[in-house]
Amino acid sequence: MTGYAKPKHAATVILVRPEARDGFEVFITRRPPEMDFLGGAYVFPGGGVRKEDTSEAVLKRCSGLSRQAARKILGAELSLELSLAHWVAGIRELFEEAGVLLCVTEARNPIDMKQEGLEERLSRKRKQLTQRSMDFLTLLESEGLLCDASRLAYFSHWCTPEEFAIRFDTRFYLALLPPDQSPLATSEEVAHSLWIQPERALKLCQEGSLPVIFPTYSSLRTLADFDSLEALFAEYRLK
Repeated sequence: MTGYAKPKHAATVILVRPEARDGFEVFITRRPPEMDFLGGAYVFPGGGVRKEDTSEAVLKRCSGLSRQAARKILGAELSLELSLAHWVAGIRELFEEAGVLLCVTEARNPIDMKQEGLEERLSRKRKQLTQRSMDFLTLLESEGLLCDASRLAYFSHWCTPEEFAIRFDTRFYLALLPPDQSPLATSEEVAHSLWIQPERALKLCQEGSLPVIFPTYSSLRTLADFDSLEALFAEYRLK
């Protein structure tokens, strides 16, 4: 036996938005320093794929991507359920950490965030999710929502090296910030957050004022090669 920890499947979401000078910005968050894993580092929102994300009830509440299409993107070594569950985990984690919900109604219409009481209800239920007093399926069913998997475009794949005690096998996704939503500045798992252009983030990394791990740095380096959202959309088929 090697003694190496088995990596846990995970999903990370790189949220992007237009920038005033025709470029774009990414949303990056700092993990609280006291966290055991990557405490104090700047990361993109994300986390582990949970068993509940692979459940039939949750997967039936997905729109915009089939299980077969998800596995074709991620690889045949994954089951159909686990493949689509990566999209569910990304949507769930983005909502838990940043309050941005990439969902549609059961009629496949955009969420109307101006609906009376909706923002307050979602804020309350987000906190219940983080406290584990509510699961994601209950939130979806209670609000009549479906995960909009078409909003997440596959970006890259990273696995924590074998020498680390805590390991993740992570798929990275790109997602455009919905026009009527704004991410939380802080939350239970976020000590600080900022919108920043990839080139600016790389400069801060090199100066030592934006501590990141290599997958985050590499993602920023790739994103910095695109001078517009249109070019990024064309490359990754982001909607």
